[in-house]
Amino acid sequence: MSRFFKNSFWAPFFGILLFLCTTSCGIYSFTGASISPEVKTIAIKYFPNHASLVQPSLSQLFTQALRDRFAAQTNLTQVDNAGDLTIEGEITGYGTQPVAIQSNEIAALNRLTITVKVKFTNTKEPVQDFETTFSRYFDYDSHQNLPAVEEDLIKQINEMLVDDIFNKSVVNW
Repeated sequence: MSRFFKNSFWAPFFGILLFLCTTSCGIYSFTGASISPEVKTIAIKYFPNHASLVQPSLSQLFTQALRDRFAAQTNLTQVDNAGDLTIEGEITGYGTQPVAIQSNEIAALNRLTITVKVKFTNTKEPVQDFETTFSRYFDYDSHQNLPAVEEDLIKQINEMLVDDIFNKSVVNW
């Protein structure tokens, strides 16, 4: 096989093939996003916290995590209003509940759950618009005090929610 690649006759063909595979149509990125070349901007609006239990920094942390993901993994310019793509919504749920009840009726684990309602609008391809609710959770040892682990749990749950929203809106898998 190495003799085949040493042959200088084939090298330009492989170079051209590699170039065509990575640039064809201009809508694929190595992050998995498939965004039409016509789409240039995105507006990610602030997600207010309308959950019955409000964690004060959650809205800011979630909104920023979503903006950071799109900034890092797309070439879209973020705008305040009227983007080619718009993501808006609200945090509708934030709470803990016991899980993994043991024989002595004491929970071995607690579960922190965050739920967000998201509306995605694509002005260039309205067929991709959606409005849906995403919910993710993370379990933690019931012997741990929530305030002691809350920041880390929120970060992990936000990452999962942002993955879900990113994948549904621009990866189209």
